[in-house]
Amino acid sequence: MKTALITGASSGIGKDLAKIHASKGGDLIIVARSGDELRQLQSDLESAYQINVHVIVKDLTALNATQEIYDEVKAAGIPIDYLINNAGFGGIGKFYKRDWEIDQQMILLNIMALTHLCRLFIPDFVKRNEGKILNVSSTASLMPGPMQAIYFATKAYVTSLSNAIAQELSKTNITVTNLMPGATATGFGKVSGMDKTSLFDQTATSEEVAQTGYDAMINGDIDVKAGLCFSQKAMLAAIPLAPKKLLLKMIEKMQQPRE
Repeated sequence: MKTALITGASSGIGKDLAKIHASKGGDLIIVARSGDELRQLQSDLESAYQINVHVIVKDLTALNATQEIYDEVKAAGIPIDYLINNAGFGGIGKFYKRDWEIDQQMILLNIMALTHLCRLFIPDFVKRNEGKILNVSSTASLMPGPMQAIYFATKAYVTSLSNAIAQELSKTNITVTNLMPGATATGFGKVSGMDKTSLFDQTATSEEVAQTGYDAMINGDIDVKAGLCFSQKAMLAAIPLAPKKLLLKMIEKMQQPRE
């Protein structure tokens, strides 16, 4: 069975992706900063599914973290079949008022860590001519995000990068899938402050989003949206047609935290 490496696996979508893969008999390498949560997940999955789970406790905002993960995987002699880049975070506030150190960490995690892990593992996939990548982006990647300028921009990068790499690898047996969830009921909403905005009035479950993403990865789909209600689908469909100034005002209003 295939081995999947999943970042941000201690909670939310990443944790549910780990459960889905384990339920299919697949081994796992789970990565996050939260060692206690990872080890509990390891224990739960190994006992429930008789699989092997390798834990790597790592802060992906650290500059050498991705190389250290790759080196540890290689030293352990574990071939990776699925690379799932799920770790990421956001935060609300005007660009010029937000704490730069936090936003720099956001860029390091959402962009740099994901990009470097792809760059490290894809050559191994190419040598074997097989492998699957699932990059967790967001529907935020489809529009600018006043009040979350950097987060939306990082996700636009993830979508663009994923699509470009998918085309470069289109003549191989390697696929790159870009998962774009809408508002999802995870810890992300609380950490980012999005749970206090109208965008989070209707949320999907992390289980639903994870299953949609996992299935799309297995199918080799390039893009997949997940967890959207009818009104959210209608809004996304209208984005290319809306005047830019009107669109920006609407998004800014939707991201104003309630008192």
